[in-house]
Amino acid sequence: MADNQQEQAQFALQRIYTKDLSFESPKAPAIFQKQWQPEVKLDLNTSNSPLEEGLYEVVLSLTITVDNGPEGTKETAFVVEVQQAGVFLAKGLQGDELHRTLGAFCPNILFPYAREAVDSLVLRGSFPPIMLAPVNFDALYLQAREQSEKEASATTTVN
Repeated sequence: MADNQQEQAQFALQRIYTKDLSFESPKAPAIFQKQWQPEVKLDLNTSNSPLEEGLYEVVLSLTITVDNGPEGTKETAFVVEVQQAGVFLAKGLQGDELHRTLGAFCPNILFPYAREAVDSLVLRGSFPPIMLAPVNFDALYLQAREQSEKEASATTTVN
């Protein structure tokens, strides 16, 4: 009877670590002489890869580009790149449940660590802190899934 039961789901955070950090301020120190009128652009990406049975690395990548100055004369004040990673145990999860856990739930856990790394780098660069708003990874996951389904159906229709 025990053989017929599905393996009970297990989820646990094993480790959180910084995989990569980068801070660049190409116009320093001249940028400090200008009035602070920042325009913030955030690029966000997640990826995951299996390490061994039931163990996965999830990487949350953030690239923040801040341009400064009035329209038409904006210059890049700084660029911050952070890859915050974690090792997660996810046993007994299959299909959509596993994909959603790795694509939405795990990035939710990693985001506060990435946000703190960004703030630390920006402050060390002598710029005002960036208050990154919380991210709805569930919505982003569903949006990406819908997009890939549309692309798959478009490819099937064309062929």
